[in-house]
Amino acid sequence: MKITDIKSYPALIGHRNQLLVKVETDEGIFGWGESGLSGRELAVAGAIQHYRDYLVGRDPMQLGANWQRLYRSQYFEGGRVLTAAISAIDIALHDLTAKALNVPVYQLLGGKQRDFIPCFATTLAQDGQTLLDHVGLLLEHNWQCIRITPMFDHGGDEQLFEPSESIGLTAKWVNAIREEHGSEFMLGIDYHHRLSVAEAASFCQRVAPGALDFLEEPIRDENPSAYAALRQMTPVPFAIGEELSSKWAFAPYLEQGLTNYARIDICNVGGFTEAMKVAALAETHYIDIMPHNPLGPICAMASIHLGTAVPNFAWQETRDAPTEGLVVSDPDVFPEMIQLEGDRYRVPDGPGLGILVDEEALQHKPYAEGKNAPMLRKRDGSLTNW
Repeated sequence: MKITDIKSYPALIGHRNQLLVKVETDEGIFGWGESGLSGRELAVAGAIQHYRDYLVGRDPMQLGANWQRLYRSQYFEGGRVLTAAISAIDIALHDLTAKALNVPVYQLLGGKQRDFIPCFATTLAQDGQTLLDHVGLLLEHNWQCIRITPMFDHGGDEQLFEPSESIGLTAKWVNAIREEHGSEFMLGIDYHHRLSVAEAASFCQRVAPGALDFLEEPIRDENPSAYAALRQMTPVPFAIGEELSSKWAFAPYLEQGLTNYARIDICNVGGFTEAMKVAALAETHYIDIMPHNPLGPICAMASIHLGTAVPNFAWQETRDAPTEGLVVSDPDVFPEMIQLEGDRYRVPDGPGLGILVDEEALQHKPYAEGKNAPMLRKRDGSLTNW
């Protein structure tokens, strides 16, 4: 069996652009993958076009060698654009290979280690009463892990975000959640790297001891020593890694105890081939993975197979919770998708990833030019992180 083509499909699916990738072979067997570099889909599609030249005519089942072939095919190894392209191709190659062998993808990774994938639910509530109501609703539906997002009264200007004003308000409502709903569930917050070290420390110090079970991405990830400084200022567990694009980028966070949950994004880190290595490195430090899953059904299915095959797993992010409100799928493109069962996904047992893509419908989905991430600013007009 030989690879005959690699096709990229940048398309608006749900509320965001997505980049789906198909790898085809001369035996008619194909696989699907997805890139995770949201907002830069066309750059990744260009990288995939370069990589196509290295793979056409080769054996798709040489998974490790093909990964090395892509990663080492240029002088400038790595980088988020290139690893996002490698991720999509690697996921598609695993899907293809598993279909050829008539086994689920997780069977290529060592086999099944659990029967279901527990998930955490996210509420995007921006006022206190709605936040309390959302948490109550999720608890009524037996969710065991809940994540909230930063709160800030922007007065109707959705491009405004003042970190110093957010931390006090958010800490107030974190404490209120525990006061109203108790401590018998896991609670985290994703600050989406919007804070400085001092702001993140101040936020943690305003939250009641033990109220938070994890703080996700409070600051940016370029400088591990900044996280080391923050680690000295708070005992709150960190969940870091969705922006990291290789085992080398993960290494200092795992080896130096700078994260307590590894937020592997399989569509950015390098696909299954690299994600399994990061998970193994995390296991040596007794750290569980918590896959980042903000994209479409292919990312979700790939993350499920990853979580199925590793021993050190906590929860998977899902967009299917009743309080999420963000649409990342389309039944025209994905006529068959796995369904959330309560707060979990049941491990699939069909061949490949276990997802069906209607390629003809996908070809008619437009790509939304100019659809970028929000560009937030502070009150003084300076830019800040989204």
